[in-house]
Amino acid sequence: MAKFVMWGSYCENALEMRGPYREAHLKGLSDQKEKGVLTALGPTVDNTKVFGTYEADSEEAVRQLVEGDPYWQNGIWTEYSVYEWNQVF
Repeated sequence: MAKFVMWGSYCENALEMRGPYREAHLKGLSDQKEKGVLTALGPTVDNTKVFGTYEADSEEAVRQLVEGDPYWQNGIWTEYSVYEWNQVF
């Protein structure tokens, strides 16, 4: 399986805006983690960016996960990029 990184941005006031979607967001991430596709995900300390690492068959598979997340669907994540990653260490 290939490895990918995802960098994204949060909307302004993300901590306040995410409330109605947080439970579904965390459930989805837990499911992805259990399946082994999501290896890590979290915000930067200033809550302006999100970073995630994935092991998936394709970039498209990662994009489907991101775009299926309640944070993306409800504008909490405002943009993102996915890159195939060559993990050296």
